[in-house]
Amino acid sequence: MSELTTDAPFGAAADYAAGPRDDRMADYDDMDDMYAGAPPLQYRFDGPDGAPVLVLGPALGATWHMWDRQLPMLATNWRVLRYELPGHGGAPAEPASSVDDLARRLLAVLDDEGIDTFGYAGCALGAAIGARLALLRPDRVAALALVSAAARFGSADTWRQRGVVVRANGLDRTAQSGPKRWFTDAFLATQPAITEWAVQMVASTDPACYVAACEALAAFDIRDSLGSIGVPTLVVAGADDTETPPADARLLVAGIPDSRLAVVPATGHLAPVEEPVAVGELLATHFGTAWQDHGPAAMPLPPPPVPPVPPARIPASATPDRLAEGSRIRSEVIGDSAGTDRPLTTGDGFGSGFDAFATRYSWGEIWARPGLDRRTRACVTLTALTATGQLAELADHVRGALRIGLSPAEIEEVLLHTAVYCGLPAARAALAAARTVVEEETNGHP
Repeated sequence: MSELTTDAPFGAAADYAAGPRDDRMADYDDMDDMYAGAPPLQYRFDGPDGAPVLVLGPALGATWHMWDRQLPMLATNWRVLRYELPGHGGAPAEPASSVDDLARRLLAVLDDEGIDTFGYAGCALGAAIGARLALLRPDRVAALALVSAAARFGSADTWRQRGVVVRANGLDRTAQSGPKRWFTDAFLATQPAITEWAVQMVASTDPACYVAACEALAAFDIRDSLGSIGVPTLVVAGADDTETPPADARLLVAGIPDSRLAVVPATGHLAPVEEPVAVGELLATHFGTAWQDHGPAAMPLPPPPVPPVPPARIPASATPDRLAEGSRIRSEVIGDSAGTDRPLTTGDGFGSGFDAFATRYSWGEIWARPGLDRRTRACVTLTALTATGQLAELADHVRGALRIGLSPAEIEEVLLHTAVYCGLPAARAALAAARTVVEEETNGHP
């Protein structure tokens, strides 16, 4: 394992002893293109003006300082642009709604700086942003490196659960557990200073921005699009990474036509920090040989989301499959492991007709309507289940309310309000059922 000493500058407190430093915030006031109005990303340059631009994207919870030890190998031949995720490293706390939103904000930075073509290397969430850039703007990405990456990062439910814990408890517990997810045991035992730096880096992140990034990762899935990534791609995996194991990297390489895999031995998830020399050399070699002009036609980023069209205006031919839509919404709200409200059976067995009916009309029709947002529907549902004494189903919907953004305090407020109109005994029973779920959800592993 390459030695990562702690006597050299590292982290947010470091002053770079040599090399240019250029921190700046882009001025978007006069922008009139498709990125107008996007909250700016905080970014900085290192390396010579006029050199090809190489963008480095950070992982969730990390700052641009995670790439400090690669600069000596990269900033000689490239003009390195590093950026902060929203609410990370002191950057403005403007939560991003999706990975594409982050890609849009980064492209606004590049446009403002007059950068047309660039190489991109990203770690974890930063890799997801790079993959979307390669899909959406292949005319601009000259070469790509995906570090600790996946076509889909675990399950959507896992990310939503982490968001529940952060909403309820803040980031302290998540920060304390972060190094165990990021680094190998051997590294943790020998690098206490960097371990503490990692804890403080996560703890100083804006919680709302962290939760929004979790939601973005929950929705991220490019498994069906890998074949459309047409730029030279290096996939780097830590051999001992438990968050994005080498199997995820092999799936990427199997799907991306012009790609190759590098597995770094005895390395965890935050490979650029744990093995800075190995990762730096891999990136330098890849971008030094893969940089080339390529000319696929530009594909613009999708426009920001627009309000849904009321159902009455949807032509009959465009009517969605309500059963499939209901199954999707139910999974997003209460998860696949819900108790009372999960399907009673599969296939054509006894109860399947009831399941299809309930899913189609309660989730595919009512929950899919645009008139109320999901938070409001969750409050209405909790009230109705309290009034009718359906405590088992109420537990499922308390879990769902937490996962779509209600805090435990807001759920308690709903039940308090309900007590006035439905009676104290009903509300007290509902509160007891809700307390069990809140404790399970917010006291689990962050």
